[in-house]
Amino acid sequence: MPIVLTADIVGSRRLPDRAGAQRAIEDTIARVSAEIPDAVAAPIATTTGDELQGELVSVEAALSFTLLVRLALPEGVDLRFGIGVGDTVRVPSAGGDIAEGSAWWAAREAIDAVDARARRAVPSARTAIAAAPSESPSVHQVIRMASAYLLARDEVVTAMSDRARRLTFGRCVGRTQRELAGEESITQSAVSQALAAAGSASLVEGYRRLRTGW
Repeated sequence: MPIVLTADIVGSRRLPDRAGAQRAIEDTIARVSAEIPDAVAAPIATTTGDELQGELVSVEAALSFTLLVRLALPEGVDLRFGIGVGDTVRVPSAGGDIAEGSAWWAAREAIDAVDARARRAVPSARTAIAAAPSESPSVHQVIRMASAYLLARDEVVTAMSDRARRLTFGRCVGRTQRELAGEESITQSAVSQALAAAGSASLVEGYRRLRTGW
């Protein structure tokens, strides 16, 4: 089942260093792609303006990938994600094949929905997922469950400090608290306290379940 990802930069026009933010985003995408290369079906790359597009191998892969990216982004830089489930086709073009199909339309619907939520009832929302109308009832049921998970997950991540995100990323990818303490030049006890205060345990366990469920 093709899973496509569309992303754009939150508040791109207000960033004091737009070029620096773009480099940081591209570096983060490359870092996460290297951490979980089996998640990526087609590279996540910048298209036009502040938008990125790519393809993941499964819903679980898309959820895992977007979590790690948000955790790894530097302070002051954030992305909004739309995940789409459906069909994909390649339309030949002189400038290179154009990706199209119901999965891409669903991804656009999802990113528009998360933008609307963030502007109104759920300011912490950054990630949404949608399926094409032609997908089966069982797929739509999975999407509804994933949507509920994403709302709760984004609330936790958005509230985190920059250090808490770094520490949570480290735990997700298998680093020990002792290793993280050395990287941050703090005690292991301080790492443990920071993770507990940020609610990281639920994110790390959820990430583990997504990865082992592939």
